[in-house]
Amino acid sequence: MIQLVEVTKTFGTGSSGIENVSLSIDRGEFVFLVGPSGSGKTTLLRLLIRDMVPTKGLISVNNVNIGNLPSDKIPHLRKQIGVVFQDLKMLTDRTIFENILLPLEMAGISDNEAKKKAEDIMSQVGILDHAHKFPVQLSGGELQRAAIARALVFSPDILLADEPTGNLDNTTSWEIIKILQDINKAGTTVLMATHNMDVVVSLNKRTVTLEKGKIAQDTKKPVKSEKEEKEGKEHSEKKHHEEKKEPEGEAEVKKEEESK
Repeated sequence: MIQLVEVTKTFGTGSSGIENVSLSIDRGEFVFLVGPSGSGKTTLLRLLIRDMVPTKGLISVNNVNIGNLPSDKIPHLRKQIGVVFQDLKMLTDRTIFENILLPLEMAGISDNEAKKKAEDIMSQVGILDHAHKFPVQLSGGELQRAAIARALVFSPDILLADEPTGNLDNTTSWEIIKILQDINKAGTTVLMATHNMDVVVSLNKRTVTLEKGKIAQDTKKPVKSEKEEKEGKEHSEKKHHEEKKEPEGEAEVKKEEESK
């Protein structure tokens, strides 16, 4: 699904956004990306949507090397990856409905199909009643729902969320997390960058920690190879067989008693 192999991104100033990062995320996973400000979380997310290219290393999405992706193929990549940006990027002079409709119109979707898709998505995240309001008229939580709705319009395989609970109170944060969980349960891979450790600890999902552009920790449990699985099974069966075997001395005593 998502694979980074020894990826480094160095900026013109000489500083590194991320350095020698290798990471694999499977289809349907829900993964938290944590670390202090400046640790490389946003850089990693931007690399995944080809907003920038790595200085070195390989990045593949759905088995496609996106580092070598021609510019005319980038829009297709971005239909596969929905993004909830940290600054939301909502157009303030357009209604919520118009903001969500815009990417569908730009993709050439027919008016009727686009409107139905936008209404369905807004209903899914609970903001259909706010469709004709402008962003300035919505609360922080409602804006996050709108941003999530816009990210889902193409039914992406992957959803990237950059600090979606950053400016929200605890109750609203959990409402947003519930929406992301529901999206994940429907089959979408979710990668969420966050500072909200209460959410991370409570959900007990896989967590990748970045420090100074490098992976400091990854809680993903290692997957055993077929050989390791087979050896483990054989060892277990052998142990079970030995435990069932009757000790030789006890068997002889039992035999003598039965013959009397």
